[in-house]
Amino acid sequence: MSTAAPQKISNNYFDGLPVTGPHKAIFFIIMMAYFCEQMDNWNFGFIAPALMHSWGLTLKDIGTVNFWYFAAMTTGGFMGGVVSDFIGRRKTFLIAIVVFSLASVLNGFTNSFPVFVASRAMTGFGVFCLMVCSQAYIAEMAPAETRGKWQNLVAAVGFSAVPVIGILCRAIIPLAEEAWRYIFYFGGIGLIAFAIGLRYLKESPRWLVAHGRQAEAEQVVFELTGKHVDLSEAVGKVQAKTPVREVLTGMFHRKYLKRTLVLLVIVLLSNPVTFAINNWMATLLKAHGFSLEESLTATTLISIGVPAGLFFSSFVSDKGGRKIPIMAALFVLAALTPVLGNLTSFWGIVGMGFLITCFILGMNFMVFSYTAESYPTCMRNTATGFHNSMGRLAVAATQPLIPLAFAAYNFDGVFYIISVMCVIPAVVVGLWGQRTGGKSLEEIA
Repeated sequence: MSTAAPQKISNNYFDGLPVTGPHKAIFFIIMMAYFCEQMDNWNFGFIAPALMHSWGLTLKDIGTVNFWYFAAMTTGGFMGGVVSDFIGRRKTFLIAIVVFSLASVLNGFTNSFPVFVASRAMTGFGVFCLMVCSQAYIAEMAPAETRGKWQNLVAAVGFSAVPVIGILCRAIIPLAEEAWRYIFYFGGIGLIAFAIGLRYLKESPRWLVAHGRQAEAEQVVFELTGKHVDLSEAVGKVQAKTPVREVLTGMFHRKYLKRTLVLLVIVLLSNPVTFAINNWMATLLKAHGFSLEESLTATTLISIGVPAGLFFSSFVSDKGGRKIPIMAALFVLAALTPVLGNLTSFWGIVGMGFLITCFILGMNFMVFSYTAESYPTCMRNTATGFHNSMGRLAVAATQPLIPLAFAAYNFDGVFYIISVMCVIPAVVVGLWGQRTGGKSLEEIA
């Protein structure tokens, strides 16, 4: 006796469907990768003061390391977007994990400053390759109703690595002159996340449909939701694959020009702000007169604001069409950063730094969702990679300027500059940003 084919429901991928256990497992794998990635991303901010002492480096040398790190991030972000549009989100995600994990281990082994700079740059390449790929991946794998929530919750758990790496650095680095090497060795645990992802990570159904693989896409949705869906209607909305050159020029065509310019203003100014505070805090505090132990302790406590900010922002990320909470966070940062610059007490700096970090990371991941939502599937990852690469290029360009700003305007002057850099994108997104939160990706495009 033949078995009837299961009844399919017409659906737009995961929209309107509950997030089940298998579906949450995908987000959990991304959390693991984020955790390993962010350990490698943030560890240098804690290690830099000890490395300066161990190798006799200057603030200028640290600026050089950070310049090449963020320059490589620019390339990794762009390549992550382009490559994942061609070979898939899953493969790109896994390759990126291997790159940043092995590069971190090499940082621990080398005694050569040029090799250290090169391997640190490769870490940046892999870190941001994964970050850009995962932004579009989460956007495509989550229901429209809770897309921002999942983006921020995944990041909140993954970014708990930041205080963890801070605690490890505070405990290990003071033990010996070159104990910082063990922190880089520990970065190799990303290979565990790679092994788990290789076994269980699924390809994005939207990417599969865009490449004519409807049956595989429907199977992925079934495996994650338990629902047999018919994606025929979604197939009809797929735009033809756009060559990279046409994506890059298409972002500046009339349909996408305004959103492209708004996003560029946000990333070109907010990215340098983020890393001026997060990556330079320990070094600036040390130069400001705090001891190495005090600088590490303060930075570790401040870093708890990373997962805290992402967790709390998950409750507001989908509100106000995404643009309103982004604008509000930027205005708050503009008000708080000058206050931090004028504080002198240890606990005052820790408390204000924690609060600012909460708003910075919450804002950043709302911008990640905002960027991924602003373009259709055929150009989403390439466009996302472009914007994020431009943001990291801006970070690379400003790294050598931070020691100069500190020398010219002191500790407080750095934060007045940061305040101005928050006001401009807040005004721009408030006046010209589009509302994307809570809408189907196909509806937005």
